[in-house]
Amino acid sequence: MGDAVQVLVNSLITGSIYLLAGTGLTLTYGLSRFPNFAFAEFLTFGAYIGYLTMQYPSGCLIVALGTAALATGLLSLAAYFTVFRPLINRHAALIPLMIASIGLGYVIRYSLGEYWSWSALSYQQVWQTFTIGNTHITLLWLYLILAAAATGTVLHLLFVLTKIGKAIRATAANPELAQASGINTERVTLFVWFVGGALAGVAGVFRAADTQLYPMLGWDILLPAFASVVLGGIGSFYGLLAAAAILGVAENFGVVVLQTLGLSTEYRMAVAFLVLILVLIFRPRGLGR
Repeated sequence: MGDAVQVLVNSLITGSIYLLAGTGLTLTYGLSRFPNFAFAEFLTFGAYIGYLTMQYPSGCLIVALGTAALATGLLSLAAYFTVFRPLINRHAALIPLMIASIGLGYVIRYSLGEYWSWSALSYQQVWQTFTIGNTHITLLWLYLILAAAATGTVLHLLFVLTKIGKAIRATAANPELAQASGINTERVTLFVWFVGGALAGVAGVFRAADTQLYPMLGWDILLPAFASVVLGGIGSFYGLLAAAAILGVAENFGVVVLQTLGLSTEYRMAVAFLVLILVLIFRPRGLGR
């Protein structure tokens, strides 16, 4: 029983990371209509900013999260202004936008690698651990779960109760009609790109603080985050909530199954993607569509 509870806790932690990262992806895709592969490097960039902040004597996790969110949000805006908006304004097709995002990702990744080196770094923080029976959870994981819960709650209230939230939904559904209705779609797009980048920074800090920091860190999160977005229904925030939870459970219970079968736990993501494929066979448009 204790082991099952620990697996559920681990699933909640994994799902929280995928929710934070996937929310940024699904928000930007909902408006710009292309998968931004440079998002992996946004995650990594936020993690390095958090690492830099934590090196100061007064550095703490909350400050690191806030600094990473701000810096990565600004990086996301810079990417939109300098690379993606010019292409979108020239009516670039999906493939050129994807290639541009991959190229931008390479530039950011190798710049980070050259500046901070390609060796793995550590936040060098010892997180307090709480134990209830055979179940263990660290203070970092509690912060992560709270951050994911707060993100889901705030965005739900944003979409339902605020003008900017309703403008985002209108712009995602029909940008031409939204613009004709008096909505400043460009301002809405900038807001979404900033929020998406900020969430990437937060997810990157949590992942690096829990594991290690290296220039490829973002790619460890990007593929399962994309899987969560696809499973939830591309552009559907509410579908993403369910998808992140499902993949988190599938991945962590998959570890138990692999260990039982005597197989390497490196196949844990294969189990999660198998669940993704099975669900999409019956619901090709995802859970939220």
